[in-house]
Order: sequence, then structure tokens, then C-alpha cells
Amino acid sequence: MVYSFSMSYWSKLTKPFFALAPMDGATDTVFRQVVAKAGRPDVFFTEFVNTDGYCSPDGRHSTEARLRFTSTDQPLIAQIWGTKPEHFALMAKDLASMGYVGIDINMGCPVRDVIKRGACSALIQTPDLAAKIITATKEGGLPVSVKTRIGFNQPNTDEWIGFLLKQDLAALTIHARTAKELSKVPAHWQEIAKAVKLRDKIAPQTLIIGNGDVADRADGLHRIAETGADGIMIGRGAFNNVFCFEQNPRHHTPAEYLELLHYHLDLFEQTWQGQKRSYQPLKRFFKIYVRDFAGAGELREALMNTKDINEARTVLDSSRI
Repeated sequence: MVYSFSMSYWSKLTKPFFALAPMDGATDTVFRQVVAKAGRPDVFFTEFVNTDGYCSPDGRHSTEARLRFTSTDQPLIAQIWGTKPEHFALMAKDLASMGYVGIDINMGCPVRDVIKRGACSALIQTPDLAAKIITATKEGGLPVSVKTRIGFNQPNTDEWIGFLLKQDLAALTIHARTAKELSKVPAHWQEIAKAVKLRDKIAPQTLIIGNGDVADRADGLHRIAETGADGIMIGRGAFNNVFCFEQNPRHHTPAEYLELLHYHLDLFEQTWQGQKRSYQPLKRFFKIYVRDFAGAGELREALMNTKDINEARTVLDSSRI
């Protein structure tokens, strides 16, 4: 079965729209729910989920947490990655029955170990395999989108993005840097504008989503105005400002940030109760909430020295903020 674009979630979105980027080790169901409470985007994405792990009896358990969601962090797109088209097809068929509104293929992650496996941004250098993966993923029946970069070693928008636009995608998210550049240089937003013009000629039905260095909704609207993109994806901007998707932005007090941190702790505990879920990775989120006020540094240091959620709550309750 091939999806019908006219029936896809993407075609129903009001433009311009905003999405929370898939960030490995960050955008699990807990953080997505926190972002929804702070200021809901129009679309959520899962963390990266490996198709090989999902299709392996021994590895399936490792993907369960990444695929978990609630009614709060919806509508949700599953982002998957790998190199074997047959695994994409198998996983896509299962995802279609789980409640996702679409599947996104990761063709942009520039992490070295992933590239060595020929996956993610390495697919920029193997377009034939990329096309096979897209075709296989469509067998699940959900709308298929791709997140990628403007090139591998250097910008190659005309050839690479032009190629993807010929694959009948529901949406195409473009991080405006090459894989080689990682996030070390300013995003090349002129390449997004170029991609929009290509889209208009090649695949008018495909939505273009710009990504890279977007701070918040206002910044995103500015980028849309200058490029003609249909939507904006924000990743690291959500770590700098968890309220970045607010439609009517306002100043938030330290108390509001700490209240949101309490909510994050409560959700983490409720979501992973009874499961072996390490507390340590939760500490990466403390900087989101404990910043830019008198005593923030000391409070954050105290939180970083805690060993579990109960200790974190005790530290927060004893603070004078």
C-alpha cells in the first residue's frame, strides 16, 4: 500500500507550522510532554530509532522507550534510521498500527560512528540506496518524510535535494549545513530558499521545513519570510528556551521554570516507574530550567550532585527561589 498524500496529516497542516526536532537522548516522550506544556509545536518527532535494532529479537527491547508516547505528545512522527530497506519496510508496517501520523527517515545525522555504518548523512553519498529505503518505507502506508542536510562535504542542494524531491515525499526537512560542518558554522539559509524554488518546479506537493540555528517562533517566522519554507523545525533552541514555541511569548519567572522542572521530574518518575531507567541522563535537562537568575549556578551545581529524583526534589524545595 502506498500512502495518499491528500489523506496525510502533513497536507492538513496550517502553514506556517513548527516542529520539535528529533534529538537523540533528549526528545523522549517525557521531554516532548514538557515542551507541550511550555508551548506546543504543531508536530513532534521521536528520538532516532534504529531499524536494525527494531527488527532484531535481541534488540527490540532497546527501541521500546524511544517509541513510547502519550496523547499529550501528539501528533507524532517516528524518525527511523538504518541501511537495510527490508528492515525499513518491516518497521514501517508496524508503525502504521501504533498511532503515528507519519514516518521520517534520518538522512542527516553526522555522527561519525553512524556514518561509518553507511547510515543517516552517509546516504547523501549513496542516493540509490536512499531511494530504495524511501520506497521500502512507503510500504507501511504512512506518509514518508526525510530529514537531511544540504550536502556531505560541501553544499550540493541542486543535486541532492533535487534528487529527494523526485521521491514523492510528504515533507522534506533540511538542516542548512553539510554533514562535515556539523553545527560549527552558521546555517546556510540561502540554501533553504534554493530548495524551495526547486520544490516549486519538481514536487509542489512536498512541504519544505527549514532547520538550523532557529531560536524561537519569531525567529522562525523571519526565516520563513525570507525563504518561503512551509515550516520550521527547532532543536537546540528548545534547550536554550523551552518556551520557544509560544505563540504569544512573554517573560517567565524563575518560579515558572522551576515549576516546569518539577513537572519534568514527576513525568520522568511516572513514565519509567518500575523500569531500569538511569537517573544520570536526566541531569542534562537541568540547565534548561535553572539559569539566568540569582543563585542559579549554585542551585544547578547542587542538582548535578544529586543521585535520584527524591534528592533533586529536596534540593529544589530547600532553595530560596
